[in-house]
Amino acid sequence: MTVLRTDIKRGDRQSEDSRTTGMVWIPGGTFRMGSDKHYPEEAPVHQVTVDGFWLDRTPVTNRQFKQFVKATGHVTTAEIPPDPRNYPGALPHMLYAGSLVFVPPRATRDLHDWSQWWQFMKEADWRHPYGPKSSINTSDNHPVVHVSFSDALAYARWAGKELPTEAEWEFAARGGLDGAEFAWGDEFTPGGVHVANTWQGEFPLQNLNQDGYERTSPVSAFPANGYGLHDMIGNVWEWTTDWYAQKHEADAPKACCIPENPRGGREEGSYDPCQPNIKIPRKVIKGGSHLCAPNYCRRYRPAARHAEAIDTSTSHLGFRCVRRTPAAE
Repeated sequence: MTVLRTDIKRGDRQSEDSRTTGMVWIPGGTFRMGSDKHYPEEAPVHQVTVDGFWLDRTPVTNRQFKQFVKATGHVTTAEIPPDPRNYPGALPHMLYAGSLVFVPPRATRDLHDWSQWWQFMKEADWRHPYGPKSSINTSDNHPVVHVSFSDALAYARWAGKELPTEAEWEFAARGGLDGAEFAWGDEFTPGGVHVANTWQGEFPLQNLNQDGYERTSPVSAFPANGYGLHDMIGNVWEWTTDWYAQKHEADAPKACCIPENPRGGREEGSYDPCQPNIKIPRKVIKGGSHLCAPNYCRRYRPAARHAEAIDTSTSHLGFRCVRRTPAAE
């Protein structure tokens, strides 16, 4: 049963100043993190406490990222040819600057083989989200994509902020609903209305576009959650600072031992056991994306989590920032 936290109200907002413009104050509290009903990496459900924090109202947009690049000259990971030392056995002519782009296949063999619809595309980057002939000229208000963890962190620190922990992100995504399946309640499409940018149809072959968008959408195209945050579910995955672990820690045996402001796993345990020759550590990403579908990736929920290599960028991965300054500072 969904429990609405009565001590948290949508109108409970602190006044903004120049450091927190475009952000929402998220009051701290204790909540049930994770899920025992879906994917194994989300379990077990356990109580966690987080302090209050400011969080960007939306994912960082193309417009905002342009300002950062103009001010700093930052070059993203996708624009830099990979270091051959990190990819032993790779053919030299395959090591070029680029990023992963979703390309719908004509047919599929096995939904476990993601290489059927992901293509590492030369010259795909945040300015060219679907390849060198694409652009963001009419997409200023869409979330920036093709950003690696270091790109997201560089932006955050330039803006005087940080990236959220997994616990902060999930607490905020729940919007004051402790234990709800989705960020808006327990029904995926309340009243038959799509309230997040996800995939309708049989992924990856059939995209019905019932929510109005084939790929990314403007960051305020769908309703905000109970805290006034947009796109916490769907549109693009979002980076967190936590190293990935294959499951959560078990619940604390006593109320006095509930973790406060946890920081997740450890770097040494974040590698992919299925690729022992590739030692690229992985962070937790949250929220799902416009590619999440009922038949393939039901990760359009606050509890859902996934691992992403820190040097990876894709056409469905972005971020938002946190500021941990007290509201009354």
